[in-house]
Amino acid sequence: MTTARAAGTPMSVEERWEQFHRRGPYALLALSTVISALSVDAFGMTRAEQYAAGVLLVAAVALQLRWGRIVRDRPLRGSEPSTAGLVFYTLRTVIAFVLTWLNPLFAVYAVIGYFDSGHLLRGRAVRAGLLVTSVTMAGSQSGGLPPDGTLQWVLFAGLLLLNGSLTLVFAHLGRREVEVAAERAATITQLEQANARLEQALAENAGLHAQLLVQAREAGVADERRRLAAEIHDTIAQGLTGIIAQLQVVTAISDPELARAHLTRAATLARHSLGEARRSVQNLGPTALDHDTLAEALKKTVADWAERTGVDARFTVTGTEEPLHDEVAATLLRIAQEALANTARHAAAHRAGVTLSYMGDEITLDVRDDGRGFDPLVLRPRSGANGFGLDGMRARAERIAGTVTVESEAGGGGTAVSARVPLVRHAAADHHPDRRR
Repeated sequence: MTTARAAGTPMSVEERWEQFHRRGPYALLALSTVISALSVDAFGMTRAEQYAAGVLLVAAVALQLRWGRIVRDRPLRGSEPSTAGLVFYTLRTVIAFVLTWLNPLFAVYAVIGYFDSGHLLRGRAVRAGLLVTSVTMAGSQSGGLPPDGTLQWVLFAGLLLLNGSLTLVFAHLGRREVEVAAERAATITQLEQANARLEQALAENAGLHAQLLVQAREAGVADERRRLAAEIHDTIAQGLTGIIAQLQVVTAISDPELARAHLTRAATLARHSLGEARRSVQNLGPTALDHDTLAEALKKTVADWAERTGVDARFTVTGTEEPLHDEVAATLLRIAQEALANTARHAAAHRAGVTLSYMGDEITLDVRDDGRGFDPLVLRPRSGANGFGLDGMRARAERIAGTVTVESEAGGGGTAVSARVPLVRHAAADHHPDRRR
């Protein structure tokens, strides 16, 4: 089967051999016919021998054309030997032998038997085909068949020995060529199978990754519900209870000054509860990531926290910023917010630092302060107004295959919270990377 070739593309060795086996026999037959016709008188060919040679030439062309139609849609080099190939080789060799018997110069055509015995014949037939070709070539080289006289017989024997040695070389090359073709086919098959397995593994990995993200999202929703329920119970609900109690006191007393004092307390509790409600609504989802990258959202979060608490806080980014998957960015932002909230509530710190580091396949978030610290070994889970605590941070990180470690020392040693998670890029980053420093 022929294929289109780009202009200027060089032919490979295999393709050159293909061209030789398809066109070479015609060229050799034509060349041997011309030089044999020019040497008819030199070899004393009779009129009958010339007619016989003509018939054999027509038979050789017809045989070659028939074989060309048989193998038109399959490659010759490296193809498996077949019965059709054996019949073709045998008939062609017999024709070449008879032509060389009639005129030794037809050996130019007979030499083709050396080149294709390896892929047309199998087993012992290869040696037999090469032996007949050797006899034909030795007869031509010694002056023609049959040898005439003792000297010509000796010369024929020596040339047959030489050509027989060449047959061993050609037989070895033929076997080696078949082995190389088989090895190449086996290698291609193995590569195709390995590629299919790799594609299957990638598809399975993509499915597992999508499933993991769905589970992480569902677990995050459940965690947010529990956290908000605890915050509402411990802040807003308690504030409303206090307001009701103050208003009940007002309805039960007649002293205007005392009633005004209780109303003032009720208003204060209402403002405080309103602030807690707003904070809970803001924490319901990472709205800071709607229009900003994680680094930009963290920078604003740290700046707002520093302004609100009066603590000197700095934010730093190291490495090349990558567009992160939404779950990864939301998890790290939540961890940073909770770590800063814990610092404000418990550390009595003067300085704090938040560092976001992009490190190849991982991303780390470090929150440090110079506060009074604590002993991590005696830390107990906290809830309610204290948020979801360090255990909640660890749970968040673990949902996306990350970890959270805490280093602290009671008595003024400060605290360092470090979150390390895989760097999972945003889906659009594969086609439109957006990297910032």
